[in-house]
Amino acid sequence: MTIPLSRPPVDDEIKGAALAAIESRQYILGPECKAFEAEFARYIGTRHAVLTSSGTAALWMTLKALGAKAGDEVLVPAHTAFPTVEAICFSEATPVFVDVDDTYAMDPADAAQKITSRTVGIIPVHIYGHPVNLARVQELVSRHGLWLLEDCCQAHGATWQGKKVGSFGRAGAFSFYPSKNLTVMGDGGILVTDDDEIAARCRRLRDHGRLNKDVHSEVGFNLRFNDIQAAIGRVILRRLDAMNERRRQLAARYADRLAGLPLILPVEQPAARHVFHLYVIRTDRRDALAGFLRERGIQTGIHYPVPCHRQPAVEHLNPPALPRTERIVREILTLPLSAGHTEEEIDQVAAAVREFFN
Repeated sequence: MTIPLSRPPVDDEIKGAALAAIESRQYILGPECKAFEAEFARYIGTRHAVLTSSGTAALWMTLKALGAKAGDEVLVPAHTAFPTVEAICFSEATPVFVDVDDTYAMDPADAAQKITSRTVGIIPVHIYGHPVNLARVQELVSRHGLWLLEDCCQAHGATWQGKKVGSFGRAGAFSFYPSKNLTVMGDGGILVTDDDEIAARCRRLRDHGRLNKDVHSEVGFNLRFNDIQAAIGRVILRRLDAMNERRRQLAARYADRLAGLPLILPVEQPAARHVFHLYVIRTDRRDALAGFLRERGIQTGIHYPVPCHRQPAVEHLNPPALPRTERIVREILTLPLSAGHTEEEIDQVAAAVREFFN
C-alpha cells in the first residue's frame, strides 16, 4: 500500500535503546522494566504500574485481583475489540453487553438499564482514543457500589476533565500493540492502580503466582514482560504527548478537508481530549469507499465489523439486540492516521474520499 493505516516509529534512538538492553543481558523484568513501570505510573498519575504480556493479560489479572468470579456480571460495551470480553470470560464472570453513544463508547444510559443484583463492575472502553463519559460512569459505579476498571488500550494519554484516563477507577489497562499510540514493537501491556493489593496480586499472577523465587502462593501464569521492549517503551513514552498532539493536528486536517461530505466525522466531547488512536468515519457507502481507496493504494480498516455480542464465542449467552452498535458496524471505516503520517498523505487520502463522493 502507498499509504498504510499506521506507521510506527523506527529510528536510531529506538534501535539504540533496544541494543543496549540486549547487551545488558538482563531480559525479563529487569531494570528497564522497573524504570518503565515507574515512569508510566508517574505519567498516568497512579502509585503503581505493572507490566505484562498484553492488554488482555492486564485486564484478566486485574479482574482476578478484583475478585471477579463465576456468577458475577460485568458490563462491557459491545463495540470493542473482543479481547476485552475474553478477559471477563477467563475470569469466569459473565459479560453483559451495553450499546454505544455517538462517540462509539459505552452509553451510560443503557448501562444503567443493564445493572442487576449480580453486577459487580463496569469495564468502559475508551474506544479509538476518545474517553467514555467518565462523569456518568462514575455516578453509576458510586450509586450501585460497583468497581470501575478502565480499558485504556486505545487511549494512551487521553484525558477527561484534564485527568489522564486510567486513573479514575480501581485500575486501568493499556496495550502496547504495534499500532497503538504507545508501542513497544510487539505485544505488551500494563495495568495502573493506586491499590497496593491489586498491584501486588497482579505482580504474582504475571509470574506463576510467585511470592519469591521458590514459593508459589497461588496458580498464576507466565505473563511477564521483557527489558528489550521496555527500553523501547521508555523512549516512546517520552515522546507520547508530542505524538498525540501530532495525531490531533492530522485529525483536524482531515476534519477540514472532509467537511461538507455526506460523512459522519469523529466527535470530541467538551470534557474529553481525544488522542485519535484511530480516525473513524461513517458512511452507508462504506464498502464501496474502502474499495475505491484500496484501488488508489490507500489502506483502510474496519474496527470492528462484528460486534462482540454477535461473536459465536458468546452466542450461548443469548445477548439482546443492540441497535446502535449493529448500525454503526455496517458504516464505520478507519482512515490512515498516526504520528508518522505526513500532511501530504492526509491530503491525498482526503482528496480521494472527496473524489469518491463527487
